[in-house]
Amino acid sequence: MSDQTRPSSQVLPHELPASLRDAGLANWIREPLDDAVDRRRRIIMPPAAATTGTPASAYQGALLAEGRHPDTVFMMGDNPALPKMPERPTLKDFYLLRFGRIPRTHLLQSARVARENGLNEKVVMACLLHDIAIAGLLSANHGYWGAQLVAPYVAEEIAWAIEKHEALRYFPDESVGYRYPEAYIGYFGADYRPPDYIRREHETARQHRWYMTSRLITINDIYSFDPNVVVDFDEFEDVVGRNFRQPAEGLGFDGSPVAHMWRTMIWPNNFL
Repeated sequence: MSDQTRPSSQVLPHELPASLRDAGLANWIREPLDDAVDRRRRIIMPPAAATTGTPASAYQGALLAEGRHPDTVFMMGDNPALPKMPERPTLKDFYLLRFGRIPRTHLLQSARVARENGLNEKVVMACLLHDIAIAGLLSANHGYWGAQLVAPYVAEEIAWAIEKHEALRYFPDESVGYRYPEAYIGYFGADYRPPDYIRREHETARQHRWYMTSRLITINDIYSFDPNVVVDFDEFEDVVGRNFRQPAEGLGFDGSPVAHMWRTMIWPNNFL
């Protein structure tokens, strides 16, 4: 390899535009690790879902301009800051390598409470997955995203229950001891009123034969998890084995209608 084609061992220093510094978007530009082969900076373009309605949405052009430097590219493939996923990732791999500590702990504690309460495995599995979209994709409409994400791999009842807990959690059912969560008053204010489509979803779900499966998610949902209680994913290995159809090709590579959603969690920072 000639000197002209050999990758540079130095990263050219760039003075970031004040607009990027002021917006805090310097955090989206990753300097190369010391052992990186190509020694190039990588820009992560903030996704629209994360920035729309915020000042950060106005700085896409500035980030695009940064990408014109010869030693700079946009992030594609593995982000060195994230643990590398195996070739055929399983549900456990996403739990351990992609989900943050808080949502992971919340899901595991909710599933443990459901099992300790003697509930059937479908409910336990639903609790283990009910906020999977918050953990790995998006918080908004997380019941719907989560239901779609797992639908090819679980019983229809489990996916339905995950979807409908989105609406049911806002509405008390005193007959089974479910009250509006105190945490929601703190999150949204005492005067928050769910939108009409959520109210309609609640009424429809109340009439469904699987209503109680979804309602039991909300009853066993740990709205304020205990950070001192450690629950290992392996505690549910038997439940997952019987209730989650793990594809041999790995989640994201089995050609299912939702494989792209799992791939998004594998490579969440891809530019395109």
